Amino acid sequence: MSNKPFVIGIAGGSGSGKTFFLHCFLNHFNPSEVCLVSQDDYYIPVGEMTAEENKLYNFDLPATIDDELFLKDINQLLDGGIVYKKEYTFNNPNATPKILEIRSAPILIVEGLFILHFKQIAERLDLKIFIDTEEEIALKRRLKRDLLERGYSEEDILYKWFNHVVPAYQEYLLPYKNDCDKVITNNTHVAEDIIKITEEISEELRAEVLPKRLA
Repeated sequence: MSNKPFVIGIAGGSGSGKTFFLHCFLNHFNPSEVCLVSQDDYYIPVGEMTAEENKLYNFDLPATIDDELFLKDINQLLDGGIVYKKEYTFNNPNATPKILEIRSAPILIVEGLFILHFKQIAERLDLKIFIDTEEEIALKRRLKRDLLERGYSEEDILYKWFNHVVPAYQEYLLPYKNDCDKVITNNTHVAEDIIKITEEISEELRAEVLPKRLA
């Protein structure tokens, strides 16, 4: 690999379908071609909290992220290195976090809510992708995910949505929407729509980016 990785930033609010988009996108490449570093793995530990404390604690603020370590690891991958990082388990005391090994690759994906807000991280992005979704649809997705997968109560989910999630989205992500290279509207429940979009982007990268990075 003769050149630094091509860095793609993927930003989207909660319920935007960012995770599914990433899954589809990664399926177009093999592990030696692309690597992923996620903002979620850089939450600052807050210790043991009761259910009520967890409900009130606002995880949707830039201050909850160790952005210095996030930037340090991104730079290490840009230099061709390897990053070892403890997986974030969404404050679940019953989950055992894995140790993630992230190896530098020709394409580096950086994803998260605040990646455009963190100036030094945003400056390293060669391609900025914004996943845009109507608020009502995003909330339905959030409810489905947190009720089924994370065991949160509907009251808890709605409290955090209106008091934490939406204000953070409006202040720390939405202002950067027009600065992005691609804005992808994801209001559909048809998987093929997102698969097609990721296929088109991956074909562009295979034609224009990978040959240079692998030269």
